[in-house]
Amino acid sequence: MNATLCANTPPAATDGWCGTASLQFQQRHGRTQFQGGASAPLKLMRSRAQSSGHCELPLLHTAGGLVGGDQLQLQVELGAGSRALLTSVAAQKVYGSVRRSRRQPQGSWAQQRLEVRQAAGSDLEWLPQELVLYADALYEQTLQVELAEGASFLGMEVVRLGRTAAGERLGEGCWRSRTEIRRLATASQGERWELVDRLQLSGEALNAEHGMAEQPVFGSLVWAAPEHIEAHALQQLLEQAREARNGLEGSMACGALDQGLVARYRGPSSQAARFWFCRIWALLRAQRGQDPPELPRVWPFQEQPLQP
Repeated sequence: MNATLCANTPPAATDGWCGTASLQFQQRHGRTQFQGGASAPLKLMRSRAQSSGHCELPLLHTAGGLVGGDQLQLQVELGAGSRALLTSVAAQKVYGSVRRSRRQPQGSWAQQRLEVRQAAGSDLEWLPQELVLYADALYEQTLQVELAEGASFLGMEVVRLGRTAAGERLGEGCWRSRTEIRRLATASQGERWELVDRLQLSGEALNAEHGMAEQPVFGSLVWAAPEHIEAHALQQLLEQAREARNGLEGSMACGALDQGLVARYRGPSSQAARFWFCRIWALLRAQRGQDPPELPRVWPFQEQPLQP
């Protein structure tokens, strides 16, 4: 790609649609309840309580996809001891914008910003469905998480760079991601960063061996654990996560954080990435003594990703 375009700061999105959602989860009478609202094109679907105690809430993007200039802004707050699982009703599409307009031939960026604040002992699982970037799409996402003592955050994403079934690649498009997870100060420890992760996929990075190596699917999973994990237990968890790759195509790797883990996928199959991450999700639930995962009801019903 033209590296100059992706090296610049994305212009402010002024001509697109700005959708917002504000959600607050609280533990009341032994179960997690939520309140909040959303503005078009975002819509909150009906929530349900999972056996694990998580409040499952799907988000629907009613516009059918993002175009250059669109913005999504989400704010999520979890009260002490609350548990929530947020997902999306369907895959999110981002349409191409480079050279689509005479007024902005360089294209314009679609953006999503998610801000999360979690109180002590809370648990959030952020599990959106696949993101599909069409040829020449420009997309930037930001995730900022603040965790109190004993709070846990699990996030996963799968990104397809071009509609490969139609012979399409990302072309002059660009995908950017910035993730920042910060643990707030406690009585015994000061504030610290759990993860600061900045990624960009475009141009030569799509073809280089140390980039995507011409593979169309990228996936990332991060878990910030609620408490310190002994080195032996963490190593055992990583070995189990690596064994969970068996039978899946693509390159998969995972490593430890100071208090948690990160897993990455690169390969041809969004399904393989999703299956591996779901198996890791099950391992993390088991490690914490929680009920096994229940697949969100809006996910494709024909899939069984938790079965090796």
